[in-house]
Formats: sequence, C-alpha cells, structure tokens
Amino acid sequence: MTAHNSATRSRTVAVSSSSGGPATRTARSGTLLAALGVTAFSLTFPATAWGLEGFGPWSLVAVRSVLAALVAGAALLVLRIPVPSRRHWAGLAVVGGGVVLGFPMLTTLALQTSTTSHAAVVVGLLPLTTAALSALRTGARPSRAFWLAALAGAAVVIAFTVQQSGGALSTGDLYLFGALLVCAAGYTEGGRLAREMPGWQVIGWALVLCLPLAVPAAAVALSFEPVHLTAHSVTGLLWVAIGSQFLGLVVWYRGMAEIGVSKASQIQLAQPLLTLFWSVALLGEHLSPAAPLAAVGVLVCIAVTQRART
Repeated sequence: MTAHNSATRSRTVAVSSSSGGPATRTARSGTLLAALGVTAFSLTFPATAWGLEGFGPWSLVAVRSVLAALVAGAALLVLRIPVPSRRHWAGLAVVGGGVVLGFPMLTTLALQTSTTSHAAVVVGLLPLTTAALSALRTGARPSRAFWLAALAGAAVVIAFTVQQSGGALSTGDLYLFGALLVCAAGYTEGGRLAREMPGWQVIGWALVLCLPLAVPAAAVALSFEPVHLTAHSVTGLLWVAIGSQFLGLVVWYRGMAEIGVSKASQIQLAQPLLTLFWSVALLGEHLSPAAPLAAVGVLVCIAVTQRART
C-alpha cells in the first residue's frame, strides 16, 4: 500500500468515526422517522373526534380508508411500482386488517363514548404489546433492561391517563382493547415487511388491498348515516385519511425497518402525552399539573429502551 493510499484510508476512517458511522446515522434516521410517525398518530384521536362531528362512525372509517387508498394507489401507479410477490400478500392482509380497518373502526366506535384522554390508555399499552408480539413473531430477544424500561413507561402512561379520566372505565373499553391487539399485530407485520420493501409500499399495498371492502362499505354507510359537512369534520377526515392512515404510516414503517420493531414501538410511549396536548389545544380538554412529571418519566423510559441491548 502506498503512502498516499494509506493517508487517504486514514482520512476516510477518521471522517467515518467523527460522523458516528453508517450504523449510528441509520439509528438516528430511524428514530427520527419513527418519532415523526408518532407525532402524526398523536393527532388521530382529536382528528377523529372532529370527524365524528359531521360523519357517522362507519362512514368516517370507510371514507378515510377509500381516500387513503386512492392516494396510495395513485403514488404506486405513477411510480410504476411492481405488484408484491405472492409471499408478501398474507403479511399485507394482516397490516390491512390491523391498521387500515381494525384499529380505525374500533377506536372510532370507542370515541363515541370515551374521551380522547381515556382512549390514550390503550395507546400507552400499545408499545409493550407490539414489542411482545414482535418478539414472538420475529424471534427478537430484547434485554431485561429493555423490558423493565418498557413496563415502567407503560405504567407511567397508564397511571397518568387513568388519573386524567378520573379512574372511570368507559363503555368503549372492549373496543379499545380489541384495537390494541389488532394494531400491534399490524405494526409487527408491517415492520417485518418494511425490511423487504420500502415502508410506504407496505402501507400503500395494504390500503389498496382493502379498497374492494372499503368502497362498498362507504356507499352503504353514507346511505344510512347522515353527513353534516363542517370545517372540523372535513379537516378531521382529511387528516385521519392522509396524515394518519398514509403519511404517518409511511415514515413509521421506515423507522421500524431501520431501528427494529421493539425499539421503534417504545418511542410510541410519548404518543398519549402528545394526544393529551392536542386534546387541550384542539378540543379544549383540561390537563392536570401531573403532565410535566409524566412527560419526564416517559422520556426517561424511552431513552433507556433506545440504549438497551437487543
């Protein structure tokens, strides 16, 4: 090796070390993308509450699925994305059933009787459920420190959100716990598929796969449920369709592919607190003085899970 080549190699190693290396950059990128997805998801419940001001629950879910599928389908068509191989369709069906149809339908039904702060209890349990399902599905084995921090974070979120709702259980709890299970399954399968194809294609094809069900469901629901178009209802519909159902899931699945399902799921511990913030800002709900303490506790737990060895 010449002196020139040796010097060049040394400079390359130095630059790579100073920038943290490819693995570090990927971890940072994945964390940022997952955090953007969580921010988009945190607006889902307030936006759903707005949407319910003008749409019935079945109409809202069906129309949001149709709109999101049209946007995703247009993107797939314009970019000439090939149809996924046959081995991916079962996983895409799980994603569609979980995050395209199941979670939106169950949470929308629950929000007819539950407040957004009470519904946030379920979101607080979602990271732990997703991590558990991921461990079963993919064979991942997070460390003991990871599980302890995840459990602690879930406990903080549950205690805070239950205190916010006065400790009362709403009649929509069965819907909410059902939503928890189907969404965790959809996240786990979507995160696995996002390692084999771009994340936006995962949710894009899942939406298109659900379109034959969503279109007739929307037609039937709109014929039975009255519609009152207002600024709130239209804004809420557009956000849950495009922001939560498509764009949010695009960055979320990409983030999970880069840092892993278990670690990405723990960033979602911040989602209930963000939802409560939006509930105050957009819906006029009142926030207790315990919010800053809960926020600090959750952020500490997130930091531990992100550093824990898997």
